[in-house]
Amino acid sequence: MKRADCLFFVLVAVLITTAVHVATPEHATADAKAGASPAAHSRARAQPEPAARTKAVATPAAGRAAPARPSAPARSAGLAAPDKKELAQQIVASAENSTLTWREAYGYIEDIGDGQGYTAGLIGFCTGTHDLLTLVERYTKAHPDNGLARYLPALREVDGTDSHEGLDPGFPAAWRHEAGLAAFRAAQDSERDRVYFDPAVRQARLDGLGTLGQFIYYDAMVLHGPGTGDHGFHGLRERAVREAAPPSGGGDETTYLGTFLDIRRAAMKSEDPDRDTTRIDTAQRRFLREGNLGLRTPLEWQVYGETYRVP
Repeated sequence: MKRADCLFFVLVAVLITTAVHVATPEHATADAKAGASPAAHSRARAQPEPAARTKAVATPAAGRAAPARPSAPARSAGLAAPDKKELAQQIVASAENSTLTWREAYGYIEDIGDGQGYTAGLIGFCTGTHDLLTLVERYTKAHPDNGLARYLPALREVDGTDSHEGLDPGFPAAWRHEAGLAAFRAAQDSERDRVYFDPAVRQARLDGLGTLGQFIYYDAMVLHGPGTGDHGFHGLRERAVREAAPPSGGGDETTYLGTFLDIRRAAMKSEDPDRDTTRIDTAQRRFLREGNLGLRTPLEWQVYGETYRVP
């Protein structure tokens, strides 16, 4: 063998040794910590959800088993996981429609006397708060011949008020009829996610919150709307952040969520001192007091004095 050939193989061996050293778990961990954001560290401190952890599967080399590699936790899907999202709809429906079978609410429509006109559908879209108008506009764009399209001029006129002008007597019946169609039910699902669910989960993750915190944000978004005023979701959140740091800012998750619920409850009572707040007091506050930051089942809670259970 020529000397040049010998030197070549020595060089290859050195390079391989160096590559293996750099790729060791100790180096990978150090690199990850150095590049991790404060929010990522705060999420790691949150109560883990065992079902969300997965093991990395190495690809074995031909003819022999691959060496074991340390597993890393996958990012939890949180409230966006299908089972948790279903649970979220059930808990919200217990407060919005006094039922766990939330899919029965697509055809619901009623003026509940809260100054927001008709409240309708699975998430409580209102003729007085713009979200019902937006839903019908978007649905009509995709399905121009639907039975609600003829009420669009009236919906635009009453938007921001509690008026029924131009809607009575036919609008409630038209809503219930349209809710029998799969396309309108899908439109309600889509608008719920676009306006309420997805933004709430996204903001909660930015704040370093786990599944319970994501649900608390979602319920607040549904009830208060995504506004920035004193009683809108973003306004309430800004006040909470000033009083207690969220986990992404180095704060304690339970303390922060307790503060957020205090502010929500006060906002509800400021609008009406007699307003029922059991969706907070004997539901969300109960989950928080039990330390159930992962919103794990079984769950039991009360709303309006009625007990609900999910096994």
